[in-house]
This record gives sequence, structure tokens and C-alpha cells, in this order.
Amino acid sequence: MTALLTFQDVAKSFTLHLRGGVVLPVVDGVSLSVAAGECVVLGGPSGAGKSSLLKMAYGNYRCDAGAILVRDGDAAVDMVRADPRVVLSLRTRVIAYVSQFLRVIPRVSAFDVVEAAGREGGLDAATARARGKDLLARLNLPERLWSLPPATFSGGEQQRVNIARGLIADRPLLLLDEPTASLDARNRAVVAELVREKLAAGAGVLGIFHDSEMRDAVATRVVDVTRFAQARAA
Repeated sequence: MTALLTFQDVAKSFTLHLRGGVVLPVVDGVSLSVAAGECVVLGGPSGAGKSSLLKMAYGNYRCDAGAILVRDGDAAVDMVRADPRVVLSLRTRVIAYVSQFLRVIPRVSAFDVVEAAGREGGLDAATARARGKDLLARLNLPERLWSLPPATFSGGEQQRVNIARGLIADRPLLLLDEPTASLDARNRAVVAELVREKLAAGAGVLGIFHDSEMRDAVATRVVDVTRFAQARAA
């Protein structure tokens, strides 16, 4: 089975320049993979390095050692060494990332945020509009809000827009960083269903879900990140 995402002996630390250059180790020796149709959930306490792994896979964080390979057709691209233009191209076509917070242009409407993400992900205009409407309706965002900028919404409403934006296109690799933390049970169930649909369509997911019901609903396996922290401290 071909992996969509592979971590090979990855290490990450932060240097605190405002604290005299103190080095704060995060993870070391991380080796794991995500295959098509698989949802790998990163487990462990806060501060174990779970979000850092997702950000490295997306190219937001650099890593100190190792390789992070993302499958792009018949090729495997190392996110650690790839040219920034290649990383941006992968984000458009291959990798979707849903964080805990929505960051968008302030005056753009919720529907336009979602529709634009679909078109950027390769959908034609009509398909992007249809999928945007379907996702926002399934996520129980009232239609009266669709024409308003998300900055006026509650945290849970903003996150539903964020999830719709991340899932609208057909990218094969999904990185989900606590996407349901601000959602109620009803909408967590909707997100679980959407994730399972992506898995059934052949996508691979690397995610963080502290909610045990959500984790149990989507995970095909759980990787305890603390074992990589222990390897670092040895």
C-alpha cells in the first residue's frame, strides 16, 4: 500500500532566542505513515508535539532532521527540502489543513470563503458553489449567515466555515488539528461523517482529536506521540 504521507526519523526543537538561546526539544525519531483510506490520530498530552508534526507536514514549521514525504501522483516530495513554490502547489492540489481557528480576509462572506477554497482546489465554479452550499447546510450553519463575514460569528460558527473550507476540494491528504474542539455534539457527528466519506473516497487523514468519541468515530489507528518525546529525552 502506497503511503500518502511518511515521516522518516523526524526531529524538531525550538530555540528561544529571547531566553539566551535555550533549546526546547519537541520530538525526535518520528517515523510513521498515512495510507489512502486511513485516519491516523496523534495521541498524547498537550505539549507532546502533535500540532508541530501537522505543521511540519504542511510546511509551516521546519524540522531539524529527517524527511517528510508527501505523495504527489507517482512522485514523493520531501516537504523538508522542497522549494516554497512546490509546497504552495501541494497545498493547492494535495494537502488540506484544518486548524482550530479560522483566518480569512475580514470582509469576505462565509460562502465566498468556502467557494473560493473549492475553486482554488481545482473545482469548477458550479461544482464549488454546489459543494459549498451542501457543506454549510450539513454543518448546520444558518443560510442567513452565509452572506456575512465570519468575523461576526461565534467560535463554533467560524469553525464550521473553516471545516467546510478545508473539506470542499478533493485533496487526497487531510491534516486536521482539533477541528471539532469548539463544536457541539450534533456538529461533531457531522464532521465525523464527512471525514469517513473522505476516507471511503481514498483520502488519508492525519489528525488530532482530544474528544474521545470523535477519535473513536474516525480513527483507524492511534499513534502515541509521547514515545517520540521519550526517545528524545533518553
